Amino acid sequence: MSGTVNPFWDFSLAVYGRPGVPALCLSLQDRRGVDVNVLLFAAWAGLECGVRLSEAELARVDSAVSGWREEVVRPLRALRRRAKDEDDAFYRRMKAAELEAERVQQDRLFAAAGFMTRPGGSAELAARNMALLVPGGDPALDELAGVLAGR
Repeated sequence: MSGTVNPFWDFSLAVYGRPGVPALCLSLQDRRGVDVNVLLFAAWAGLECGVRLSEAELARVDSAVSGWREEVVRPLRALRRRAKDEDDAFYRRMKAAELEAERVQQDRLFAAAGFMTRPGGSAELAARNMALLVPGGDPALDELAGVLAGR
């Protein structure tokens, strides 16, 4: 899908740029094993598309990207983290490669979803969708939902 319009990617860049969001997302990734791209997808589906995802729907779109995540995104992330204290130029290249791999993953999530931005979304739907990824809840998830709700 490279070169095509992806409103999910645009949403992710805007949301991830908000104060506190990266730390909350990475906390959920590192402590709970949450895929940040899938988490942002769940938020986008609820907030921008008015879609309440079921566990089955979320599992379906996740399966569309699981191979890419395991074979490309996670190894690049590991290389980037390893290079952080070694060589600044190499670290920046690994960071750029990881970001591009995440963009490809988001293109695949967007394609697998089969829906577009439309009126009727809400922060409540986004919170419900994201909660599917964190059984039992988590304070970081609650805080992220609050940021999306404008609190």
